Amino acid sequence: MITLAGIGIVLVAVIVGFTMAGGHLHSLVHPSEIVTIGGSALGALIASSPKKVLIDLVKGLMAVLKGDKCDKRLHIELFSLLYELFQIARRDGILAWESIVSEMHTNPLVAKYPRVAHDHHLCEFLAGALAQGIDGADVAQVEALLNTEIAVHHDEHHAAVGALTRTADALPGFGIVAAVLGIVVTMGAISGPVEVIGEKVGAALVGTFLGILASYGIIGPVAGRMEAMGDAETALLKTVAKAVTGFIGGTSARAVLESTRRGVPSDRRPTVKEMEEIFKAQ
Repeated sequence: MITLAGIGIVLVAVIVGFTMAGGHLHSLVHPSEIVTIGGSALGALIASSPKKVLIDLVKGLMAVLKGDKCDKRLHIELFSLLYELFQIARRDGILAWESIVSEMHTNPLVAKYPRVAHDHHLCEFLAGALAQGIDGADVAQVEALLNTEIAVHHDEHHAAVGALTRTADALPGFGIVAAVLGIVVTMGAISGPVEVIGEKVGAALVGTFLGILASYGIIGPVAGRMEAMGDAETALLKTVAKAVTGFIGGTSARAVLESTRRGVPSDRRPTVKEMEEIFKAQ
């Protein structure tokens, strides 16, 4: 919602400034310019991007509309779940994780934390990390495997962001294309009334305007927001990896979670008091 609000401010500022200067909104409405610019940008995006990137891009855009899910509340739930898992392993042995891993999405323990349970990728990553502990893999090996998975996730997300960024960079050029086509149309009506010629020249200039506005005022900011959300998801996975590998390596549950907490960004990091509440609740 913050992203939409920001884009709304951009559009309102442009429209208000235009009307304050004496412009009329109807002079900015030229469907032919929108079709030329939007269709060309969409076609270039499809032509330059593999199917996987396009799918990830659609998912990323939907995530931007829904808002950032990697907030402080999610981290608190994640730390609570991890502490319960570590307590179970300390009490019943690490093999007790097996039943949880096999039914991660429906397990009652995970269901206690809805933000975690509803994050499919986070649950899959956590299940994979726990499975390595069950198999008795070496800590260094587990860490390497998890880091590889995180790197793949980051690269896939970056590919989708890159495709959207390239589209934003191309929009001013497509705006110029629309403007040139508008001038060609104007040349065909050069012998007509001055009012008609002026209207057609204005329509051509609107093409340049729309291309630049869409690039720097809409698509570019959305791409930036997607990148920031992807970095937050990567940091969340790193939190899981650090906690699980630390516990498998022999560090106590409280110590490993406190160490992991300090690596979480300050706006998402549970406070010392909140961590104490997590420890007392179990």
